[in-house]
Amino acid sequence: MALASPEDLPRAFALTWGARDALGLADMFAPDAEFLSLTGGSAEGRDEIAELFAGELAGAFARARLVTGKTRLRPIVPEVVVMSQRFVLSGIVRADGTDAGRIGAILCATLAHTAEGWLIVAAQFVVEAS
Repeated sequence: MALASPEDLPRAFALTWGARDALGLADMFAPDAEFLSLTGGSAEGRDEIAELFAGELAGAFARARLVTGKTRLRPIVPEVVVMSQRFVLSGIVRADGTDAGRIGAILCATLAHTAEGWLIVAAQFVVEAS
């Protein structure tokens, strides 16, 4: 799912995450994109990214919710932007089934405008430093 505008990414990402739609999340990425996830997993290409999201959304993030926070958008050239998006993540499940509480997380994504629309070409989703 290419985006009409880079500004659409935070809401689309949070809604798709909430729907536990690993394929939908991967479709926001370019076919040859690179991704580093909150769990430290890395993936290259939509298929690997979808597989990584599917595993995480079925595991520790099975009940997790994302709430959007501050967004910073930095245009590089007209067809490329870097976005830094803060999320608050709650509902993380520990291995023993208990709630792990809330964390801040940052999605730093480089987006490129393609014939399809805006797609993520590289992203890192990391825990915010406390």
